[in-house]
Amino acid sequence: MAKAGKNLILYGVSGKIGDQIVIRQRGGEVILSQAPGKRTGEPSEAQKAQQQKFQQAIIYGKQAIADPDTKAEYEAKAEGLKTGYNVAVADFLHAPQIDEIDVTNYSGKAGDTIRVRAVDDFKVVQVHVEIYNSDGSLVEEGDAVLQDNGLDWVYTCTVDNTDTAGDKIVIKVSDKPGNITTGEETLS
Repeated sequence: MAKAGKNLILYGVSGKIGDQIVIRQRGGEVILSQAPGKRTGEPSEAQKAQQQKFQQAIIYGKQAIADPDTKAEYEAKAEGLKTGYNVAVADFLHAPQIDEIDVTNYSGKAGDTIRVRAVDDFKVVQVHVEIYNSDGSLVEEGDAVLQDNGLDWVYTCTVDNTDTAGDKIVIKVSDKPGNITTGEETLS
C-alpha cells in the first residue's frame, strides 16, 4: 500500500486501474494498493459464514451512522484513516469479552456483590447477572452497574440464598450492536 500526498495527477481519482492497482481517497490522502485477485473455487462453509456476518456488519454500520447520536459516538473513536462507519462495522464483528467473574464477596446474602470485568473494542452496554441453585432453579437476576474505573460492573444481590454449594452464576455481556458473550462460574 502506498500513500500519495498532494498529487495533481491522482487528485480526486478513485477506482481500479487494469487488474493491478486500486486507488482510494481516505482522510484527504490518496491510497494506492494492489488489486485483489480473483477467487478460485467455491468458498468453504466457514468463509460463507464469515461473508454473511460481514454483510450483517455492513448493514449495522450503515444504520449506525444514519443515527446522528450513534454516528457521533463511533466517530469519536475513529482514529487516523478510520471513519465512524469503519468503527461501527468492526464493533459488530467483535463480541465483548469477559475477563473476570469475581464471586469472592458473594456468600448468598442480600447485599453481597458479584464483580464482573468486561471489555469490548468499542463499549460494553449491559452486564446481566443470573444466579441459579444447583437444581437449576433461578434464585435472582438483574443488571450490574458500571463502576467508575470503566471496566468493572458490580451486581448487588437482593435475595437471601441459604445454600450456595453448586450454584451457578451466569453472566451475559452485551455491546452496542447487540453481540452477547456468556460466561459462568460454579460455586463450591
